Amino acid sequence: MSRFFGNVNQNGYVVRDIDAALEHWTAVMGVGPFFYLETVPIDYFTYKGEPQDLEISIALGNSGDLQIELIQQRNSAPSMYLDFLNAGNEGLQHMSYWTKTYQEDYDRAVASGFKIGQEGQIGGEQGRFVYFDTETHPGTIIEMSDISGSKGELFEYIRKQSIGWDGSDPIRPV
Repeated sequence: MSRFFGNVNQNGYVVRDIDAALEHWTAVMGVGPFFYLETVPIDYFTYKGEPQDLEISIALGNSGDLQIELIQQRNSAPSMYLDFLNAGNEGLQHMSYWTKTYQEDYDRAVASGFKIGQEGQIGGEQGRFVYFDTETHPGTIIEMSDISGSKGELFEYIRKQSIGWDGSDPIRPV
């Protein structure tokens, strides 16, 4: 548990080949099912304060209460994902903390000195997310994600689908 953010709710893995990553996580690790969004509709996205036209695919699955997110960037827009890959890394890129009091927590983090690396939203204002520039070692970026709206409901649905999963239908398009 983080003294500042609470429990880690998600580990985010940046991968070069999401299909291979899905095969690894479902067949080898036995985690799933994964819910796959080939094209993520990001309402807006900024990297270091500049608007970017980011194109990503993601897959979400749970191992108990911990959500596993797989991310493949599909274009060359500047992002922390691309920075991670260009540094020769692949795998765990961030840990995500979820909140239903996003703006309050966002303001507290910024006031405490956290610097914004990238941010955006998916599905409206209650789908906001921010990645703080905290990587001093690969895999240590902190993401904070608003789950007060439909994104939170989707995350809970995904968690429930993992309970007692028998390995069937491992990849489910969203």
